[in-house]
Amino acid sequence: MSKNSWAATGENNAMTFTQLEIFVMVAEMRGFTSAALRLGISQSAVSHAIKSLENELDAQLVEREQAAVAVTELGQRLLLRAREILGLAEAMRQDAAVARGLHQGLLRIGSFGPTSSLKLLPAILTAFRARYPGVEVQIDEGPDAAVLQWVADRRVDVGFAVLPDDRFDTVPLVEDQLVALLPRDHPLTQKRAVTLAELSEQPFIMPEAGCSALIEPLFANAGLAPQVRYRMSQMVTVLHLVDNADGITVLPELALPHALAQTHQGIALRPLRPAVRRRVGLVFRNLGRAAPAVQAFAEIARTVAKGVTTPGTA
Repeated sequence: MSKNSWAATGENNAMTFTQLEIFVMVAEMRGFTSAALRLGISQSAVSHAIKSLENELDAQLVEREQAAVAVTELGQRLLLRAREILGLAEAMRQDAAVARGLHQGLLRIGSFGPTSSLKLLPAILTAFRARYPGVEVQIDEGPDAAVLQWVADRRVDVGFAVLPDDRFDTVPLVEDQLVALLPRDHPLTQKRAVTLAELSEQPFIMPEAGCSALIEPLFANAGLAPQVRYRMSQMVTVLHLVDNADGITVLPELALPHALAQTHQGIALRPLRPAVRRRVGLVFRNLGRAAPAVQAFAEIARTVAKGVTTPGTA
């Protein structure tokens, strides 16, 4: 959309796509100034668009606070409608472009943790961009729960998630297992596999980047509680602490660096007994009604994921 059309926002009483786009951006950025910077327009144009939309709907959508902008309760409900309208409009634009022999548009992806952001996404994007160079890709990264909420709220078109999840259409991609990471001279490394009970007796490092929601219920369902010494959101810090014999942890194999044996020689991996497996895939609100770029991404992801391998235990 041209800056002229942004500037013309709100000049009549009819609701426009531009007003909805600005409303969504203000909600996501939680501010008029940040939304204006992202859109490349003036703050006054953003304010004018929001005011015009509120006048059209005869409702307050946002509350203007000192430090940020808060979306009202009604605004949150209408935000879902706005994203749905904009998503359908984007699908129509992409359908029309495909009919002209072009592949254009916007693809919004939600990604969590190193499994998707480091192992799956780069390879999938390389294949996708080779086939559809005209499609703009926007990636938001966050915890697993946040990605699922973004899909539900239509903030993203597709998200990486741990499966199954009956709330969404899903495309399974890869499967791996959870493994214990131990200091190499730890007594448990004498075992070929370790139990949750054995791990619960050790100082534990809880990885927060999308993993705690998987690991904590695992212990709880077994009637156990890990002795959490640290909670860490950065994988590099978790690995460093284990490497320094400052605790143990549990992680999915696909979350581990391929060169782990070379970069962290003080870490030994052991599978859990009984084995605990995990499936990672894509989630969509409605894949059948999704825009062409979204459906193409799903198909390419299926193909690329077949070549993804786990580091293996050592």
